[in-house]
Amino acid sequence: MITFKYFFVRKLMLLKYSYAFVVLPGGAGTMDELFETLTLIQTKKIYNFPIILLGRDYFKPLMDFLDLMVIEQTIDENDLGFLVFTDSVEEAVAYIHKNIVDKFGIKLKKVPKPSKILLEKRV
Repeated sequence: MITFKYFFVRKLMLLKYSYAFVVLPGGAGTMDELFETLTLIQTKKIYNFPIILLGRDYFKPLMDFLDLMVIEQTIDENDLGFLVFTDSVEEAVAYIHKNIVDKFGIKLKKVPKPSKILLEKRV
């Protein structure tokens, strides 16, 4: 776990070491990080960065608002192409695999299962 004194440093580090975002239902901080990332994609500061919003019911009002922004011409319709809305973890993982892991040949490391002792300490 890493803690940061300043929020902007947290966002910077979050992006620096990420290949994709899976956004879960959250509050103002979640929306801030989502829109900061979208802005960086729009301005071509980061490329090929999938953003998956997991929870269609929760994000439906946001989807509608983004559609309104396209109608009002405050964002481009192509900007919506950076987002994937789904309820399926499997679909999210498959999308990341197709668009990041397979596309760029990223080598995945096997993460060892936590030991029984470690799991017992958490309880």
